[in-house]
Amino acid sequence: MENKAASLGLIFFPAYDWAISDFHPEREERLLYTHDQLREEGLFDFPGIQEYRPKAATHEDVLRAHICPLGVDKVAAAPHLISAGGAITAGRLWAEKEVNKAFALVRPPGHHAALVVHGGRGFCNINNEAIMIEYLRAKYGIRKVAIVDTDCHHGDGTQDIYWHDPDTLFISIHQDGRTLYPGSGAVEEMGGPKAWGSIINIPLPPETGDEGFLLSTREIVRPILDEWKPELVINSAGQDNHFTDPITNMKFTAKGYAEMSTIIDPDLAVLEGGYAIQGALPYTNLAIIMAMAGLDWTRVNEPMPRSGRPATKPQVLDYVKKLAEIIHLRRTKPSPEQSGSVLKDGWWTRERRIFYDSHPVTQDLEGSWPGYINERRKEALRDCPDCPGILVIETRSEVCVGGRYVKLPHHPCPQCLSLAESATGDAWPL
Repeated sequence: MENKAASLGLIFFPAYDWAISDFHPEREERLLYTHDQLREEGLFDFPGIQEYRPKAATHEDVLRAHICPLGVDKVAAAPHLISAGGAITAGRLWAEKEVNKAFALVRPPGHHAALVVHGGRGFCNINNEAIMIEYLRAKYGIRKVAIVDTDCHHGDGTQDIYWHDPDTLFISIHQDGRTLYPGSGAVEEMGGPKAWGSIINIPLPPETGDEGFLLSTREIVRPILDEWKPELVINSAGQDNHFTDPITNMKFTAKGYAEMSTIIDPDLAVLEGGYAIQGALPYTNLAIIMAMAGLDWTRVNEPMPRSGRPATKPQVLDYVKKLAEIIHLRRTKPSPEQSGSVLKDGWWTRERRIFYDSHPVTQDLEGSWPGYINERRKEALRDCPDCPGILVIETRSEVCVGGRYVKLPHHPCPQCLSLAESATGDAWPL
């Protein structure tokens, strides 16, 4: 393409053979309606927009981002690997400058999949964005990455993966966790003891509309991105903040999504949630695509309810302004003691319990839900003066008797590298 400034790659994968149930909102129609809408609007007639096919992620790709005690094949079926591969395809196209921007319209989603994977969480088994990021780091040397998660649900899995990583900025704009799954994403959650301020959570009250979302994007997200100067900006483009979404309580519109995308200006986007599959998703996806391609999105209109779209209440706007002040103040004052970890004998330690709402995948792709999983995890991070530190994890659950895993930072110092290569079990604090 000659006009790189306007080029946009679209990667589609509707996962025809994967659905939680015939009537579950997370099913293939989520993307089929969008694809039909894009063709009806003539988006593929624009010379700067081109469609690409995904390739499946490998087990090696998954294991760069995750610890899988049961093995990758027990937690990720073929649709999950192709969905993650769609995100990798978007990243590769961008890294090799075949396109200026790319949007992976894939499913199943991934942002609730955490560092350790025992099963499924919130429709997610493996984390598409994290797998893509670690692929780009391994293959192209990318270091500083920013993720802006605009799904209505807090991106707790992505936060968990990058909790101890000062090279990854994670910003999540979501409905307040006190009112919606997964119940996390408070302002106080700002990263681990060696990565304080790399996690930014913006919990918004139910029924926040365009004005509230856009104010938070302008007052919080954009200034932090400008200050942080990432090499790559990724939008975890969940669209379940829409006023018609059946499982959330927000009042965002398609035009609001387009304007938010314009403000964030992501290099890459990966589809996450969005379950109003006829009345919203085709229009919100269209609006985001037009914004990323530099096209006029101001005439995109979804079907509106008879009552019209309610405006954001003034008290919500006041709340966002106060929230911006709190976030900017807290992130500039490193506070390792408030990270949820305790320092003892040169190691920061913490314990976690993580809930899974589904068992590992089986050969039955229609899904079976025999019960729930509770992961019990212990973490120890070396308080290293020269790098982010080596991370030791002990994890067990109802489907895994337990195991110990050692994770190095992307750029370990010689001491941490030597410790990881030579230490025996007695050397670890857990």
